[in-house]
Amino acid sequence: MMQLKRTSFVAALAVVLVAGVTLGALAGGRTDRVAPPATTPTAPVLPVQMPLNTGSFAGVAEVIKPAVININTFSKGGLPGGGRTPFEEFFGEDFFRRFFGDAPERIPQRSLGSGVIVDATGIALTNAHVVEKATEIEVITLDGGKHKAKVVGLDKKTDLAVLKLDDGKGQFKFARLGDSDRMQVGDWVIAVGSPFGLQATVTAGIVSAKARNIGQGPFDDFIQTDAAINPGNSGGPLVNMQGEVIGINTAIVAGGSGIGFAIPSNMAKKIYTEINSKGRVTRGWLGVSIQPLTQELARSFNAKDTKGVLISDVVADSPAAKAGLKPGDILIEFDGKKVEAPADLQRTVGFAQPGQDAKMKVWRDQGEKTVDVKIGEAPDEKEAKQQPSGRVTPSTLGLDVRPLTPEIARQLNLKSTDGVIVARVDENSAAGEAGVQRGDVIREINRQKVRSMADYERLTKDVKEGDRLTVLLQRGQMSLYVAFTAAARG
Repeated sequence: MMQLKRTSFVAALAVVLVAGVTLGALAGGRTDRVAPPATTPTAPVLPVQMPLNTGSFAGVAEVIKPAVININTFSKGGLPGGGRTPFEEFFGEDFFRRFFGDAPERIPQRSLGSGVIVDATGIALTNAHVVEKATEIEVITLDGGKHKAKVVGLDKKTDLAVLKLDDGKGQFKFARLGDSDRMQVGDWVIAVGSPFGLQATVTAGIVSAKARNIGQGPFDDFIQTDAAINPGNSGGPLVNMQGEVIGINTAIVAGGSGIGFAIPSNMAKKIYTEINSKGRVTRGWLGVSIQPLTQELARSFNAKDTKGVLISDVVADSPAAKAGLKPGDILIEFDGKKVEAPADLQRTVGFAQPGQDAKMKVWRDQGEKTVDVKIGEAPDEKEAKQQPSGRVTPSTLGLDVRPLTPEIARQLNLKSTDGVIVARVDENSAAGEAGVQRGDVIREINRQKVRSMADYERLTKDVKEGDRLTVLLQRGQMSLYVAFTAAARG
């Protein structure tokens, strides 16, 4: 399996660095804002496709570079090699100062990435992994102007984030989002960004492949290119020869020679539109468990070939159940699109609008049948929408806990079934950053015993944003405390 690297460039800057040493192109002051024009501005578009008679990419580069931004993010630091220890979290830094002198030095984290402005008011696209942990974001435009930016919203499932520059009060050069579906393998493209902080770097190549699944998530549909993409290029545009953005650069093959991947612009356009208008992304949902249709399975179900996905389970009261889908059905077409593999169905359903009616073709009892379905809203998106503001539920603490059964206790060599076991930890949550791990057993919360799920729910149901939690964990034969502040999660 190939190893992939995200292409943001992260540097740990110790506070003892010599003044004046900077990383990336940070020169230049803030520019004066330009008054809004009387007419709606339009992004420049070149009239013809390459290759041009000149054999040069200069015209395309000149069109796109003013819309490309260098993104500098800053985040809270941690200990060298990791975050705060559970011991330090519980007793606090004052304890270290009293008994051990100065507290451990903190190292501020700094990251470089790229982005592209897609609206004259300063709306920009980049990768979610470039900005998701940032406490401060500064962007630099081609003219050297520095601008503050904030995250409008991000979608980790597609690794896309939407930024707003200067609170939307400025006027900026911007690029047009093109139609990625029209791109063909072999078409010329250029990648623009800030690899290693080198702003406005342009590289050229071709579309090497389309619809690549690289194992990054359920909605993988990447454009592969051989245009050089390096650390710091993350979030920058992949551009066709008319100066239109047809992809957002996001990943490279570790150790690969010139193999990069970009989020298709049509996917980015849908995510960007929803985030910009609603602040979140909604996804369609069927409510089925699916698996690939192997040759052996195809034969056992008397299917014509291995094209399609096998439904192994149907969620009760789900859209699929209401439509009459059954385990053993082979789904071969959804909403007019062929389904040849699980990823095809995940993408097609996920990007469908909840409430939309769709027709499906399934293979059942040695024949094709057409089934009508009303697409539902994915449960995780629905729960996020219904989450009360400022209230932290057990799931938004970043922990998924389960009862500590006698069997689990026996497997973990525990003497008692008191407590609840952590089945999953959101690594970006406060609990995850404090050191809670999958397999930990929670014994106490804020010095109160946790003997069962009922105790856990009672002690966490009224937790609010900003509340301090001190948790006693058992990890194997070791007991340890962790402490963290509850934070509302969107």
